[in-house]
Amino acid sequence: QLQLVESGGGLVQPGGSLRLSCAASGFTLDYYSIGWFRQAPGKEREGVSCINIRVGDTYYADSVKGRFTISRDNAKNTVYLQTNSLKPEDTAVYYCAAHRAFIGVQNMCGRFRDYRMDSWGKGTLVTVSS
Repeated sequence: QLQLVESGGGLVQPGGSLRLSCAASGFTLDYYSIGWFRQAPGKEREGVSCINIRVGDTYYADSVKGRFTISRDNAKNTVYLQTNSLKPEDTAVYYCAAHRAFIGVQNMCGRFRDYRMDSWGKGTLVTVSS
């Protein structure tokens, strides 16, 4: 059974950093694209960053470009999201999702509602506040 588990969220002051982890079990990441999404209170879920594991293509939403970095550790079957220079508006529940068919990282992040993800994690809460 495909399963994703997020971790690494927490309370951080503005300007701080967190490294979020998305650990996969039941499948290997090699042939999947993995995306990080977030949903703030009262707002719709949005794509933050996506990566195609096989070719290494990455995508970042404009709101996080230059501050967040997505990466993977194939040996640990885990995808990371390094979040730096955090702002209060980054406060949200962060989810990761996996999609096997090649749809392109921009589509996975920007049009994820048009596709059926193979798995979603339950999320990890990031709160940016002083």
